Amino acid sequence: MGIPEIFKRQLKYILMLLSLFVVGWGFTDYQTVFAGLILGTSLSLYNLWILARRTIKFGDSVAEGRKVRSLGSLSRLASAALAVIIAMRYPEHFHLLSTVLGLMTSYIVI
Repeated sequence: MGIPEIFKRQLKYILMLLSLFVVGWGFTDYQTVFAGLILGTSLSLYNLWILARRTIKFGDSVAEGRKVRSLGSLSRLASAALAVIIAMRYPEHFHLLSTVLGLMTSYIVI
């Protein structure tokens, strides 16, 4: 199974989780918790997309004998920091712990 197929499957699982979080946000009293999960999971999906794209480029570079670039660790770390900053700046809208748990969603799916 190639990386694009794996990414499509993981994308499907994360989108299903996001839809459950949206339903939880809309129909429960825990709106800040679900908003944090939505924020964290959305940026987790972005991080997964960066990782999948860079992994494909990494494999192509190795196969062609070219210089290998980074897998984008700094970009993923920056987006995680952005999620935490948003959750800390707007605590009335986003629960910090659920935002951090949402950031871990892609790693749980993987």
